[in-house]
Amino acid sequence: MAWLQNSWGLILGLLAEHAWLSAVPILIGFAASLPLGWLASRFRVARGILLTVFNIVYTIPALALFVLLPGILGTKTLDPINVVVALTLYAMAMMLRGAIDAFGSVSVDVLRSAEAQGYSAASRFWTVQLPLAGPVLLANLRVVSVSTVSLVTVGSLVGRGGLGYLFRDGYARTFLFEIGTGIVFTVLLALAFDLILVLAGRLLLPWSRRAKAPTRIPFVKAASA
Repeated sequence: MAWLQNSWGLILGLLAEHAWLSAVPILIGFAASLPLGWLASRFRVARGILLTVFNIVYTIPALALFVLLPGILGTKTLDPINVVVALTLYAMAMMLRGAIDAFGSVSVDVLRSAEAQGYSAASRFWTVQLPLAGPVLLANLRVVSVSTVSLVTVGSLVGRGGLGYLFRDGYARTFLFEIGTGIVFTVLLALAFDLILVLAGRLLLPWSRRAKAPTRIPFVKAASA
């Protein structure tokens, strides 16, 4: 307990780092997966290519990707951008299939009705297709959020892992309390992100409360090297 009292500054700093290392990939991965998912839901060839590419990306171990990216991006080994880019790719890989299913779940009759009423392709997407796909997108985004928070800890092995530092340092010193503290705060952060998404969903998608959307999650990457 003396260690905990003396380490609040360190823990809060690591928590803040962990939060932004998680939030940026989640937001970018979600935004990038929307146009790709829409494209893949409309064209079979695009679907096959995109799913194949991102399935391959997802099979690359997190630690290996963290090590490879500096050579590809021209960044420094300890640059946090390496972790952000790697986790963004994983987020896109997880979110893509969910986005395809979300857009594919929108009734063709509804889209045809919107077109008959004079909606342009852009307005039909933003005012009809995206809102109706919203519940499924949100359900998948919640899983992506939890997985990303977990994967950030692997970044501690290359110097940028937020609360993962407590795992590495605690293991090196055989200090189980420090490891346990890292686990507790990682779980709390994941729960906080999930709560934010649930509240955002209730605010932006009020119609989703009436009918629960099915969730299609093909796989979830374990937080391991």
